[in-house]
Amino acid sequence: MAGGVLPLRGLRALCRVLLFLSQFCILSGGESTEIPPYVMKCPSNGLCSRLPADCIDCTTNFSCTYGKPVTFDCAVKPSVTCVLPETDYECTNSTSCMTVSCPRQRYPANCTVRDHVHCLGNRTFPKMLYCNWTGGYKWSTALALSITLGGFGADRFYLGQWREGLGKLFSFGGLGIWTLIDVLLIGVGYVGPADGSLYI
Repeated sequence: MAGGVLPLRGLRALCRVLLFLSQFCILSGGESTEIPPYVMKCPSNGLCSRLPADCIDCTTNFSCTYGKPVTFDCAVKPSVTCVLPETDYECTNSTSCMTVSCPRQRYPANCTVRDHVHCLGNRTFPKMLYCNWTGGYKWSTALALSITLGGFGADRFYLGQWREGLGKLFSFGGLGIWTLIDVLLIGVGYVGPADGSLYI
């Protein structure tokens, strides 16, 4: 019995060693997993115009003349990511999303790189932007109406919330309580325009 257990233990040990060696070979894969040294000098997701010279490859024009402008074609090195500043492109706006919501809503926009920017990729690209538009309502006007004529619902009518305005009108501002609450809510910006836009 002991003679049969010993070869079985040896077989198990041999299987473990083979399993370890096979996993080691798979993990090493023959490929280098070293990070290139220039990656440590390159800020991730920074502005493309702020990348140091170690992070970009440029083709050099050797037929340049001293004192005259020359152009270079440059591209970021592999494993380096950078972004364009927002002044270098313009995006479409959406007036159909709610700017005052929790969490803040986003909308898909098509952005186009401006003409003066040399772009190595697509000049038009999609981007998710936060809803940020205004319908022309002023916060100061809404607050002034809430303080002076809030008992008659003028603030709610101004913001386009006519149902609440009618409620305040026929209840005399909730006997003054609703008016005081609305002054606070409009004052801190919690109550906004009915169309979901931002104040000017």
